[in-house]
Amino acid sequence: MDTLTVDVAVIGAGTAGLAAYRAAKSHGKRAVLIEGGPYGTTCARVGCMPSKLLIAAADAAHAIGLAPAFGVHAGTPRIDGKAVMARVRNERDRFVDFVVQGVEKMPPADRLRGHASFLDAKHLQVDRHTTVMADRIVIATGSSAQIPPQLQGAGKRVLVNDDVFDWPDLPESVAVVGAGVIGLELGQALHRLGVRVAIIGRDGKLAQLSDPAVRAAAIACLAGEMDLRLHTQVVSLQADDAGVTLCSRDRAGGERSERYAYVLAAAGRTPNVGGLGLQHTGLALDMRGVPLFDARTMQCGDSSIFIAGDADQERPVLHEAADQGRIAGDNAGRYPALHPGLRRTPLNIAFTDPQIAMVGIAHRDLKPGTFATGRVDFKDQGRSRVMLQNRGLLHVYGEFGTQRLLGAELAGPRAEHLAHLLAWACQNRMTIPNMLEMPFYHPVIEEGLRTALRDLEEKLLHGLPEIEHCTDCTPGM
Repeated sequence: MDTLTVDVAVIGAGTAGLAAYRAAKSHGKRAVLIEGGPYGTTCARVGCMPSKLLIAAADAAHAIGLAPAFGVHAGTPRIDGKAVMARVRNERDRFVDFVVQGVEKMPPADRLRGHASFLDAKHLQVDRHTTVMADRIVIATGSSAQIPPQLQGAGKRVLVNDDVFDWPDLPESVAVVGAGVIGLELGQALHRLGVRVAIIGRDGKLAQLSDPAVRAAAIACLAGEMDLRLHTQVVSLQADDAGVTLCSRDRAGGERSERYAYVLAAAGRTPNVGGLGLQHTGLALDMRGVPLFDARTMQCGDSSIFIAGDADQERPVLHEAADQGRIAGDNAGRYPALHPGLRRTPLNIAFTDPQIAMVGIAHRDLKPGTFATGRVDFKDQGRSRVMLQNRGLLHVYGEFGTQRLLGAELAGPRAEHLAHLLAWACQNRMTIPNMLEMPFYHPVIEEGLRTALRDLEEKLLHGLPEIEHCTDCTPGM
């Protein structure tokens, strides 16, 4: 048994772990990065990048189908599933290779392979080969896709999103269980690539939307294109070598029994903390087994243990994992002199069509009577109509008195770009009048944001009715 003594041990070589390692090293500390699985982040291997590759192929197929509406006619489209998936895998592997190359450039002495578990708050056992003594430890073990109990027992016919990107070809049919971001993105992409898809959600939730009007608009858009079934429960699964029979029940009690090649479990991810031996650390844990931590410093309790990334499940998106990793590694490196790190305005985007985004304070967390809502319906928004992407709804929230932008929820065209503008404005604590002083070109989708901001300003200042017509549709308005 080897013994290794370091200043900082980082468990996990994903996005958060890599950021934590580099931050700790910047303080001149002896750090070790421990990884029990393959190198390459969740984003690169099974998350952000391969899913966007699949969506890009789906968008290309959809554009062909939409072309006749512009008076452009092509031949009958043919989707080569093997070619689609080959490009997804090849490009995915390139992204993973970039990450692996970065890890392999680290000093070999700083890399330790194996599964780590706590012996106590300052000692780790790595497999059966090494004991690590560390003054500070960063938990950055990520998360894993979960298969709900009602979907278990169907063997290889039940998959998680990790499995999709290794398909050699597109299947004939897939039932997607879960109407969150992952289920919607993959479900719509597969549908547009010719796969028969049903998306099943057990309640009325969609992605992370909490504004009822925006959620209703998003549901109308997506359900108008594909088979979206909310308030639906999976009753039973029966699998065989050829596929799986799924029985579901809607909220009216009606049951359906259908055959699919696969069932895709897209019901969320679970933090990878179960096998860490956290019971030996003395840390207080929440009901999921995650240590209680300070979101400003990433410190667990008053210990020298820190946590970052998907392992803490606070904001499980890549840029937050990187930020949390930097904060955790920085404070591990400077411990016990902790510094609060930069926590950015919350920003979440689903790359569906229309795209869905949430910025700043969610609607559900706003205090009634303290805010007003500005609105634009993209149905008559000028640039959106030009591109035949005129569907969806944007709500922006402003605070009475200060007139400060609090947040936004939207489902609409190019929401990824609108969301960034809104997040920057939130983080800079801009007021609605400040935002309306900014330049808006014509004709752009951002003019729809201006319409919503004008609506919001009127309500904050005068409580006037909503603007009835989109003012950016006429040049010069």
